[in-house]
Parts: sequence; C-alpha cells; structure tokens
Amino acid sequence: MSEATNPLGAFLQARRALVTPEAAGIPAMGVRRVPGLRREEVAMLAGISADYYLRLERGRDRNPSAQVLESIARVLQLDDDHTAHVMSLVAEAPRRRRPRRRKETVPPGALKLLDSMVQPAFIEGRYFDILAANSLARALSPRLAPGGNQLRDQFLDPSQQEFHPEWESMTECFVGNLRQAVGTDIDDPRFIELIGELSLASARFRQLWARHDVRAQTGAPIKMNHPQVGELTLNRERLTINGTDDLMLVVYHPDAGSPDAEKLALLASAGLPTRQDEVEPRRA
Repeated sequence: MSEATNPLGAFLQARRALVTPEAAGIPAMGVRRVPGLRREEVAMLAGISADYYLRLERGRDRNPSAQVLESIARVLQLDDDHTAHVMSLVAEAPRRRRPRRRKETVPPGALKLLDSMVQPAFIEGRYFDILAANSLARALSPRLAPGGNQLRDQFLDPSQQEFHPEWESMTECFVGNLRQAVGTDIDDPRFIELIGELSLASARFRQLWARHDVRAQTGAPIKMNHPQVGELTLNRERLTINGTDDLMLVVYHPDAGSPDAEKLALLASAGLPTRQDEVEPRRA
C-alpha cells in the first residue's frame, strides 16, 4: 500500500527506521537488514503482539486505541507534534475530497495591515505560496514576491543555499511544517502537484519527505547572507489570519538597537514600490 492509502503504516515504518536499538535501550542482536528497530522489537517494547503491530503497518487494522498509539509513540520517541499527527491518522472523520483547486484569497483587512507594516512581511498560503508581500519583504529577498512558493525556492533554486547559511535546517523545518499543515488531507490537487514536482526534482526533498517529520509552525531567528547588507539575523513570526483557511501573516523583525536593525533600515531607505499581492503561484 502507498502512503495515500495507508498513511498510518507509512508513518510507523518511517519513524521506526529512525530509532536505533541502542536509543531504545535494547541490544542490537544479529545481522540487521533494515535501519532502526524491527517490527517485533517495537511490538515488544510497546506491549502488543508482533502480529498486531504488523497488521497496523500493513493497513489491515486502522482503528487502534489511543492507548496502543501512545505506547507505540513512546517506543518511537515521538514528541508532542508527532504524537498528535499519528493520532490524526486514525481519526474517524472522513477526509474531504477537493476535485478542484481552491483559490486562496487574502482578506482586504489583512492587505491593509500588510501595507501599514514597517517590517518585512508577507502572506503565505497553506502550501507556502506567497500571496501578498510588502516592499521591504521583496527588498529582503526577490523570492519573497507574490507568485512564488517557498518550498520550490528552497529545494529547486541553488542560490537559496548561499542566501540561507542554515539551509539544511530550514529545509527540515519547511518539510515538517508541510506535514503538519496537510495532516490527512492528502487528496488536495495543489498538494499532489507540489509534492510530485519536488519529489521528482530534489533528492533532498525526497530524503526529508520519507522521514515523516512533523513540526508545528513557530517563531524562530533566521540567518541570511544578503547581497547588499551582508549577514543578517531576523526573527520570523507566523501569525494566523482569522477567517481564512490556513493563511498566515509572516513578519521578519530585528532585535531592537541591533546591527541587524540598522541593516534593515538601510534596505527600507531604498524606496521600493508598494505592496504587490494576489497573483497566481509561479510554476517555473
């Protein structure tokens, strides 16, 4: 079965491969043909039968109890985000099918707020499409312009590795955020299109996607190598836009009185055009 037809099994198998016997506190006996724990080892440590665990991975039992999943989560050393994700994979509520792509529309009030901001800011969709951006965001990076997609840029544009000194951790974060955002809604045409493109074009994306990492979106400092002002560290905040389906206002801001604040002020003094908004995501 594929991930689309057996998401719980795909998740368990991927996370099992990341836990070594040593990390689980058991001896690594014999020749091991697979990375991580064996199925029977997970079952033993979780206090369930090996046959039952096998049925879970193969999609033959899709209604395990919360107690069983919590035991497996403990063995696989899942954090709160991953545990919540695995619980969602067996939720009884049926997934909504979306035969046509939904247009993500930014509310007028959010656009007015974006125009008024003195920090670099933009509005992103569920799959990290940039729907609107102010001038300082585009001065920070031309990739932060409407029509772009941050996932595509991170994995398919080589210049992003130079721009982001912590590119590897950023790509891990984006993929984990995507897993968390999509949940079980994997039949959305936009999601299918994006994952298919990145899987074909980027070995790095394939590697990370196979891990089934899940991360909630949180604020974090971001390091950049800007071609005009040099090294720059800004705090990134993601704020939910009420009344929308998963749209976020993303704001970059420096520590007050820091050299980064001075560099950002230099970019702001360039007098770039006003905000651009709501164009179709770029495909090239």
